Amino acid sequence: MALIQGTGPTFTRVNNRSPRRLKEGVIRYLCLACALISVVTTFGIIWILLIEGLHFFQEVPILDFLLGTKWSPHMNPVSYGVLPLVSGTAMIAIGSAIIAIPLGLMAAIFLSEYANVRVRSILKPLLEILAGIPTVVYGYFALTVVTPWLRSVFGQERVEIFNGASGCIVVGIMVLPLVCSLCEDALSAVPSTLREGAYGLGSTKFEVIRKIVVPSALSGIMAAFILAISRAVGETMAVTLASGNKPSMSMNPFEGIQTMTAYIVQITRGDTPSGTTAYYTLYAVGLTLFAFTFGMNIIARRLVKKFRQAYE
Repeated sequence: MALIQGTGPTFTRVNNRSPRRLKEGVIRYLCLACALISVVTTFGIIWILLIEGLHFFQEVPILDFLLGTKWSPHMNPVSYGVLPLVSGTAMIAIGSAIIAIPLGLMAAIFLSEYANVRVRSILKPLLEILAGIPTVVYGYFALTVVTPWLRSVFGQERVEIFNGASGCIVVGIMVLPLVCSLCEDALSAVPSTLREGAYGLGSTKFEVIRKIVVPSALSGIMAAFILAISRAVGETMAVTLASGNKPSMSMNPFEGIQTMTAYIVQITRGDTPSGTTAYYTLYAVGLTLFAFTFGMNIIARRLVKKFRQAYE
C-alpha cells in the first residue's frame, strides 16, 4: 500500500498486481501441465507399442506380417499375415462410410439450410442422442434386429449369423451423429452474405446450396468424413458382437469377418499365455491400427488445409 501526499486531496493506491499475476501464473502453468499430460500419454502409448511390438517382429519378419494372407496365431500351422484383419477393418470402415456420409451430409444440409429454429432445436438433440448409446447396445441391436432382417431379406443360407454387413450398418448408424454435427457446424459457419449475394443474382435454394454453401464449407465437410472413417476403424464392441471373430479376406459382406480391434479384444480375454509370440501379436496389431488412424489424421489435416476458406 502506498500513500501519495500532495497539496490536494489524499489518495490511497492499492497494489493488487502481485496477487493477480500470481493467479494468472498458476492458471497458465496448470493449463501447460494439462497439455503436457496429453502429449506424454500419447508418446507413452507409442513407446509401449514399439517396444512390445519389437518382440513380435524379432520372431516374425515384418514383410510376412504385412503381406501374409492367413491369420492363425493360435492354430497349427501358425500364420501371422495381418491382411485378413486389415481387410475386415477396411470393409467395416468403407461400408459404414457409405451409409453415414450421405445420410449425415443430407441431414446437415436440412438442419442448416431448410429447417427453422424450432425444428432444428428438436431434431439435432434427438439425432445426437445416438452418440450417447453404448457401443455394446449397438452390438446386441445388430444381433437381434439387423442380422434377422438381413437373413429374412437375402436368405438364411446366404447370410451368416455373424456377418460384415450387420457390422457396417450399426457402425454407420453410430458415426452418423458425428458426420451430421460436424457438417452442420461447417455449413452454418458459411457467411450469410454469400447466400444473399447468390439469391440476389437469381439463384434457387438448391443452386445456392450446391454451388455456394457446400463448396465454401468443403474443408469442414472433408474433415468430418475422415474423422467418421477413423471412428469406424477404431470401433470395437459393436463390430465384435455383430461381425464375429473369423479372419477372412472374403469380400462377401454376408460372411463373418474379424477386424483388428475385435482381435485385440480376443487376446485381452486372458486365454493367451503372456510372453509368447501369439501374445505379442496384440501389440503388433495395435501398432498397425495406430498407423492407420495416424495416417488418416494426417490426410484430414492436409485436406482441411487444402480446401480451407478464410472469411473476413
